[in-house]
Amino acid sequence: MSWLDREHTIAPPGYNRWLIPPAALAVHLCIGQAYATSVYKTALTAHFEATLTQIGIIFSIAIVMLGLSAAVLGTWVDRNGPRKAMATSAVFWTSGFLVGALGIFTDQLWLVYLGYGFIGGIGLGIGYISPVSTLIKWFPDRPGLATGMAIMGFGGGALIASPLSTQLLRMYDPNSGAEGWVASGDAVGKLFLTLAVVYFVYMMFGAFTIKVPADGWKPEGFDPSQLKSKPLVTTDNVSAANAIRTRQFWLVWIVLFCNVTAGIGILEQASPMIQDFFRGADGTTAVSVAVAGGFVGLLSIGNMGGRFVWSTTSDLIGRKRIYMVYLGVGAVLYAVLALAGSSTTLLFVVLAFVIISFYGGGFATVPAYLRDLFGTYQVGAIHGRLLTAWSAAGIAGPLIVNAFLDAQGTPGELTAGAYQPALLTMVGLLIVGFIANLLVRPVDPRFHEPVPEAPREFAKEA
Repeated sequence: MSWLDREHTIAPPGYNRWLIPPAALAVHLCIGQAYATSVYKTALTAHFEATLTQIGIIFSIAIVMLGLSAAVLGTWVDRNGPRKAMATSAVFWTSGFLVGALGIFTDQLWLVYLGYGFIGGIGLGIGYISPVSTLIKWFPDRPGLATGMAIMGFGGGALIASPLSTQLLRMYDPNSGAEGWVASGDAVGKLFLTLAVVYFVYMMFGAFTIKVPADGWKPEGFDPSQLKSKPLVTTDNVSAANAIRTRQFWLVWIVLFCNVTAGIGILEQASPMIQDFFRGADGTTAVSVAVAGGFVGLLSIGNMGGRFVWSTTSDLIGRKRIYMVYLGVGAVLYAVLALAGSSTTLLFVVLAFVIISFYGGGFATVPAYLRDLFGTYQVGAIHGRLLTAWSAAGIAGPLIVNAFLDAQGTPGELTAGAYQPALLTMVGLLIVGFIANLLVRPVDPRFHEPVPEAPREFAKEA
């Protein structure tokens, strides 16, 4: 297994760095399937005779484990290199599907929790951070573009997984043509087995093709000294252990937590939300189930596109300024959505699309923000620790929205007014994140790693 070691992934002279993004995408497009769990959520509810909350716990466990495994194993990923990390991610992620399939076939929900949730969630965390630090090292001149290319795949994974899963479920279930069809548990189990095989092949392709730059490599024409002239951008390095002792780390943690919590507030309720916003006094809605489903797909495009467009824009205007847009403009858009979003469907869709693009952009920009503040030394490990903000937001966002909605009335009978308290709460959260971002300053030099002294040359005495 020595081929997995970092020293076997060092790129030869003249290697084309543009061959690296496809390797990163191979992993992120696969683990992005996590956003497509709604495709078989109803089927699992019927198969296990469980509530939506009991099935929803599967996804919650996976997201919590994503953050925890990224935090705990981030230093291991940096130390052992992307190939070993991506291969390990493939093993955990696909093993989660296999164990989950066993739980479905044997009618044991706890095995789905253990498989897709716990084991698969570890694969999610390792796979999410494994290509990021490598891409930043290959693109020191454009770190926002680099991280956007990789993390865009996580947002777009559902665009592939959703239609693929739907077609496979139809193929595996002989009753798929029946009116009001819901996939059988057997079909979902076979889907899990298929995804395990397909994802393992693609993720191992990424592991086989990933390369790291040789020590001292830099892009042609790139002058590292130019970075120092930009505000907040350092050419020094901070270790992961020291990073979590800095004020900057926790300010960025708050920034990410607030941005993600607000975004998940829309994503988690997207389909029923657009129907409720345009529900009349007689209880009927002007938005059909099919249109609501199309709206969810549109938000996936916004999520994916925002990860690339906004993170690339951050290379031009700076990371701190782009987060001022995410949080400041985002707060305004949430307020407009709460107070006037029900006036026209076009306004509602445009507001939600831009808000979710900011949500995706926040994920893609944060690794470059960390690189600016802490250097490239252990940026993957620092990124892993920061993703605990995602775990916390994954719990807080749905809890906030669902608690307000439960207090407002019965699902299926809610109107736009029922969403105002939740949306205005998100405005307050985004303002908190905006203030935290304003407080970010360069890291105190006392946290920097020592710089090796250059060898001294002594003049020979005459």
